[in-house]
Amino acid sequence: MDSFISSVVTIALVMDGFGNIPLFIAALKKVAPERRKTVLIRELSIALLIMVGFLFMGEWFLKAFGIHGYSLSIAGGIILFIISVKLVFSNESEPKNDPKEDEPFIVPLAIPLVAGPAALSIVMISAAQHPKWLTLGAVLVASVINSAILMMSFPLSNLLGKRGLAAIERLTGMILILMSVDMVMSGIATFVKL
Repeated sequence: MDSFISSVVTIALVMDGFGNIPLFIAALKKVAPERRKTVLIRELSIALLIMVGFLFMGEWFLKAFGIHGYSLSIAGGIILFIISVKLVFSNESEPKNDPKEDEPFIVPLAIPLVAGPAALSIVMISAAQHPKWLTLGAVLVASVINSAILMMSFPLSNLLGKRGLAAIERLTGMILILMSVDMVMSGIATFVKL
């Protein structure tokens, strides 16, 4: 049970629902308000399918490219650390990107904002360390949590304001930094035992 809760929390934090609120708001600004919910559901569903695909194809992916589990853990930790540092030391809560089309499709919402490199690495690492059913359940629960946060992005943005969103983003970043260091140390420990 502890492994399941830990996996849910880790995946949900890496998906960074609160940190993605400003990005989702910016990407959906030009979308008609009545279409926003549909677009969000579509993008979140695509992200979930990608993560589930990595869950079941991750082992094959590692073998096909000759990647060891400890390498994935270390690389995932480094990527997560870089993303976390950006969250903690970010000076802007509003993104610079301006979508050219009114309705984003897959990029940038599904990939890389929700199903980004760190999230996919965490899913693959979890699948290597725990039974697939446990990781699948964790991915589903984390996706529901993330979806609930992002579905409330416009009301939450109004409620929290720019400073509130920035504070939540920095707190999430600090937690992710600790998790990334743990991932790197775990990978190093596994390598040393070989």
